[in-house]
Amino acid sequence: MKTASPPLVKAHRLKHRGTVETSPLSIEEIDRPLPGPGQLLLRVRTCGICHTDLHIVEGDLPLPKIPLTPGHQIVGIVEQCGKDVTSFRPGDRAGVPWLYETCGRCRFCLSGRENLCDTGRFTGYHVDGGFAEFVLVGQSFAYRIPDGYSDLHAAPLLCAGVIGFRALRLSDISPGGRLGLFGFGASAHIAMQIALHQGCEVSVFTRSKNHQEAAESLGAAWVGTAEMAPPHGIEAAVIFAPAGHLVLSALRVLEKGGTIALAGIHMSPIPAMEYNLLYEERTIRSVANSTRKDVQDLLNFASEASVRTDVEAFPFEDVNKALQMLKNSAINASAAIVVS
Repeated sequence: MKTASPPLVKAHRLKHRGTVETSPLSIEEIDRPLPGPGQLLLRVRTCGICHTDLHIVEGDLPLPKIPLTPGHQIVGIVEQCGKDVTSFRPGDRAGVPWLYETCGRCRFCLSGRENLCDTGRFTGYHVDGGFAEFVLVGQSFAYRIPDGYSDLHAAPLLCAGVIGFRALRLSDISPGGRLGLFGFGASAHIAMQIALHQGCEVSVFTRSKNHQEAAESLGAAWVGTAEMAPPHGIEAAVIFAPAGHLVLSALRVLEKGGTIALAGIHMSPIPAMEYNLLYEERTIRSVANSTRKDVQDLLNFASEASVRTDVEAFPFEDVNKALQMLKNSAINASAAIVVS
């Protein structure tokens, strides 16, 4: 007797990298995945669109697999549980972030730095992600979404929010300190709310007039371009824009002993600089991925502090259009596709 074939589902597939202007993602029908032991099958409701997706599609990052379905800010409903699943049931709502799997055995995992796992795998990069009707995730890498958030408004928390949260931690900004944010998109508009909740004075550096207005409306103390300087220096900075020259701009207004956290997964080359820009114990550090604790801490904080997300919704079919708008800074805060 013939075994029945799995039902077909729709997914955006990347078969060859290319500029988003060429619409490199195409909708295809693929077999619906089956959950293995410890896995959840999620029916995707929405998936946020991230700058990392843009870097993946356009070839800024080396691809570990192709064809590939990108997308890693996923909110969905548990459709089916694999063997040994104990923490979720069918019908539960769950979120899936960038970190998909770690080994749990390397020196980084054993020291609380699983974001640096030697064999870590990431959603929408090593495994197919959320630009699809269904996605798989291990139960220990899935998260319950706070009740106060709709699917659409929860999605940006799962990467933009988490990376902004971790970047603030790594910037060593103190409550009530003077913080600079360079670039003002999905991650920065969440990070700013976190910093304001902690009593920080926030200066925002962005060339987009729309983004400047958005920053002012959220409570920025000062807004300008990277070529300008706020009335007072800044004690810490987070650079969200993937432009290496902004490191020099940030150093020019960073007080001695301050730290700059680079929040992107990809950045253009950092220009040569005079040593006196870095002198007096200024620090530059990158932000790589996030831990499961980061994700849970951010979801808890966002719920308690009523962090809001500004999201522009796109139909499932319009992923390429959304990526084009993201590339051209035509989205004020966050973007997400509505899948089901």
